[in-house]
Parts: sequence; C-alpha cells; structure tokens
Amino acid sequence: MTDFILRVATFDDLPGLSAVMDAAIGALQAGFLDPAQIEASRAVMGLDRQLIEDGTYFMALIDGTIAGCGGWSKRATLYGGDHSAGLREPRLLDPAHEPARIRAMYTAPAFARRGVGAALLAHCEAAARAAGFSACELMATLSGEPLYLRAGYALIEEIVDARGGAPVPLKRMGKPL
Repeated sequence: MTDFILRVATFDDLPGLSAVMDAAIGALQAGFLDPAQIEASRAVMGLDRQLIEDGTYFMALIDGTIAGCGGWSKRATLYGGDHSAGLREPRLLDPAHEPARIRAMYTAPAFARRGVGAALLAHCEAAARAAGFSACELMATLSGEPLYLRAGYALIEEIVDARGGAPVPLKRMGKPL
C-alpha cells in the first residue's frame, strides 16, 4: 500500500475532485461498460456537495496530488451527484434503524490498485460507526464491486439506471459494521 494523507474535503477542493471523478468514470469503467454507458454514467454519478457541507467527504493525497476521494452520509440519498435528477433525498437517517450510506468513491486512474479506495472505505465505515450506525449501504458500479466484495459487502439488489440515455448496471450492496 502507498503512503497517503486522508483529510476532509472542502469546497476549495471541488475542481480537483471533479477532475478525479471524471477521469475515474472514463478510465476505470472502460473494461466494464461500453462508451455509451460510460457517458451515461456521468448523468447519475458525481459529487454531492451535501457531503462536503456535512463534513463527511474525504480526500486521499499522495505527494500533494488527489489520489482518490470518497465519503459517507447520514442522509437518505444512496448515490448520485448534484446534477443527478431524481436522486436527492436529504432526509437524515435514523442510525438505530437505517444504514449509513457510502458515497462517491473514486480513485484517480494513476493510483488505482494501490490501496487508496480500501483506505477511504475503511475510514468512512469507521466514521459512520462512530456516529452510531451499525450498517452501511452503497450503490456500486461494476468496476467498484470487487473492492466492496473484498471489504465484506453483500449484494442486496441489481438495478439498471438509464436516465443518462444508456442502461448503466449498478449493484446496491450492504454490510454490517
């Protein structure tokens, strides 16, 4: 595993975060989705600024470069960015009865397979546990699914999101903490 620094993301980080997300969507899904599906993914994936506002979105830095980002949420929205139509549900979750959400996990392609995603995921799970949650859920892309399986997540349901113009397969997964 590569040495990196984890820190809370701020609104000043938005340009760098957006660049990492765009690169990850385009490059890391190439072996799983066709070009039309990759482009459609951009309509339903991306940054939810609510995570930054809530202080639950993190960055992994290697030598000052954003190697990855990801967060967790105490809100009901399961996935999607600010621009994702119909996905916003800002209601606060009840930690006694509902799982926290793991959200917007991205690794810069140059840093893929170096432990960045696993470290961000573990950090988010620990933060959710500290906030009183006993489980997490997420919506996995096909390229992200292997990471989540290795981390102990199990499939809850498979969906297809076609709001971006092409059908994008996604997998809702969960894990007790």
